[in-house]
Amino acid sequence: MSRLNLAAELNEPQITAVTTVEGPLLIIAGAGSGKTRVITWRIANMLEKGIPQHAILALTFTNKAAREMETRVKEITGKKLQSLTVSTFHAFGLGMLREEAEQIGRRKNFSVYDETDKLSLIRECLRECRLYSDKINLYTLGSLFSSVKTGRSGWEDDSVWEPVYREYQESLKIYNALDFDDLLVLPIDLFENSPGILEKYRRRYRYIMVDEFQDTSLIQYRLMKLLACGNGGSLDAEKPGETEAPNICVVGDDDQSIYSWRGASYENILMFEKDFPSLLEIKLEQNYRSTTTILEAANGVIANNANRKDKRLWSGNTGGKPIELFFPADDGEEAAFIASRIRSLMARENLKYHDFAVLVRTNSLTRNIEEAFLAENLPYRVSGGTSFFQRKEIRDVISYLRVIANPDDDVNLLRIINTPRRGIGKTAVARLSALARGGRSSIWGALVRARAAGDESQKQLFEERRAAADSEDFTGLVDAFRDEILGRKAAGGGKWTLSASVRSLVDRIDYWSCLVTEHSKNEKLARWKFSNIEYFIKMIESWERDPDNLDAGLYPYLNRISLITGGDREENAEGKVSLMTIHASKGLEFPVVFIAGAEDGIIPHEKSLEEEAGNIEEERRLFYVAITRARDKLYITSCKKRKRVQNTVECSPSPFLEEIPGRLVRPFEEDKILSEAEAGALFAKMREKFTAGVP
Repeated sequence: MSRLNLAAELNEPQITAVTTVEGPLLIIAGAGSGKTRVITWRIANMLEKGIPQHAILALTFTNKAAREMETRVKEITGKKLQSLTVSTFHAFGLGMLREEAEQIGRRKNFSVYDETDKLSLIRECLRECRLYSDKINLYTLGSLFSSVKTGRSGWEDDSVWEPVYREYQESLKIYNALDFDDLLVLPIDLFENSPGILEKYRRRYRYIMVDEFQDTSLIQYRLMKLLACGNGGSLDAEKPGETEAPNICVVGDDDQSIYSWRGASYENILMFEKDFPSLLEIKLEQNYRSTTTILEAANGVIANNANRKDKRLWSGNTGGKPIELFFPADDGEEAAFIASRIRSLMARENLKYHDFAVLVRTNSLTRNIEEAFLAENLPYRVSGGTSFFQRKEIRDVISYLRVIANPDDDVNLLRIINTPRRGIGKTAVARLSALARGGRSSIWGALVRARAAGDESQKQLFEERRAAADSEDFTGLVDAFRDEILGRKAAGGGKWTLSASVRSLVDRIDYWSCLVTEHSKNEKLARWKFSNIEYFIKMIESWERDPDNLDAGLYPYLNRISLITGGDREENAEGKVSLMTIHASKGLEFPVVFIAGAEDGIIPHEKSLEEEAGNIEEERRLFYVAITRARDKLYITSCKKRKRVQNTVECSPSPFLEEIPGRLVRPFEEDKILSEAEAGALFAKMREKFTAGVP
């Protein structure tokens, strides 16, 4: 008998979702309906029923979500989760490919290139194919390569780039590297072409769950389906002669499908229904987040979409404050309004900075709001800014670690071979590259061959004696730290730690002097950059001390970094107003939300509508997501004029505003003047706040 008291924790539809373990299950989970709670309790219930941890695979979209799920399952069950797999799709693919590295023609220490590494390699391949030009948009070309690799498009009118793509693929193999698309494409290739490997993973993972199913792409759907059904198509108990239906549960909400631009398709829900006709469908419609006012506004908007599953969110949190609309004269007044409202509400309602979110359709709308926040001294964070791991000084150190882990990684080797400056200039690098191409090897392989061949070979490579000596020093440095880090040998004896080795590496290359030279006129900036490296080392120390970290070695840490810089970024929002795009806000909630720039051409966005007429429904889903981020209070601003580039243009309110039932909205009203009693109470509250802890 299960020790879990489900009736005390869950409503009836949630209990059904948690206790339905066998067969295919589709859970349509509306915004704020306790989706994550259902998934974690479902895993806990399976463990209580005696299903082994290793038989369960839960796939989601961010490392943060995966960790939260695992933590909650631990709290519910009190069990140590040593073999439960809760991960992102990419992390799952990475783990599998490490295990099957030989099958994909890689060594187990292969590197995973993030977006920056990928674009650097594409630039190199363009030069190799004699097609490089400063006018080429590397990001656009990288997107094309991704679309081709994942099967979203063919070459069509872009066949000129096909030789570059082939060179790119061949270079990845030579450099013992993969890109992020490979983490999904290669597992599928293995499953489709190696029945034994597919069967091994199908036997291992007999219970599969997929979170945020509406955000899955077609390639992710294929991966999931192969794991669930094998390579013979659908397996469903209703079909004569088939074995029992697979135990697969998908959880999603078609009303929150907002990522078509990166390959996601809400139609995967329809495909799932077709592939698994005996599925049980459960709708979670009780919202635990927002007031009735906010939910009815969201329902009123999304009801105008034709291609959706019928559902209507409701809440036990009846009533709620009206949604307030404000029509400022321009974007400067809009920003000032938002900043002043935050200040006012903090004073009146004892709210914290992190209780507020300002949502915009595009990052280009944040500039005026940031200026207003700075003027009001409001602490804030902008999502989607430069990641800590993308800062140059951090990337330099990580590149050293990647080369130590995999010397054949040319992209990272080229980044550091002359950082700090060693005298190995462009001419020497060009000759090394030519030698590497001639021998179909990596640049490291060319360096090693030159060193083994002796002085004469090095003279041909390097015009200056200093460059030859520096290349010897560089290869010696990498070899020494490979021996120390991969062999886990403490330099001065005692216990080895990765953080200590990284600190030793930074000292050995004298990176501080490099920063001082690079920023000779701004030592303050050099110190700030070096403090970032110190913080990075402390992050490694913290990771090493984590009791759940079973392997504090170099490869697991680099895997972690790859997944973070691949998009799973996390920022501490405590004590700061959140300023973010609507896309970035998905999955979050705030007591007070401002939707800024609710104007026609912005929401819905004119470019989205130009690309495809059907995008109006996705734009409406995006507005629905924005509304449902609010728990208690929602403000929407729509400017009469807005500055775009160098021009000021007239604006019209978003047509979506008319879809909100009129009884739920009101024009913004200035705060009423406080009575003497109210003013006294407010002053007392502020005095208590600012004198707390003062003797």
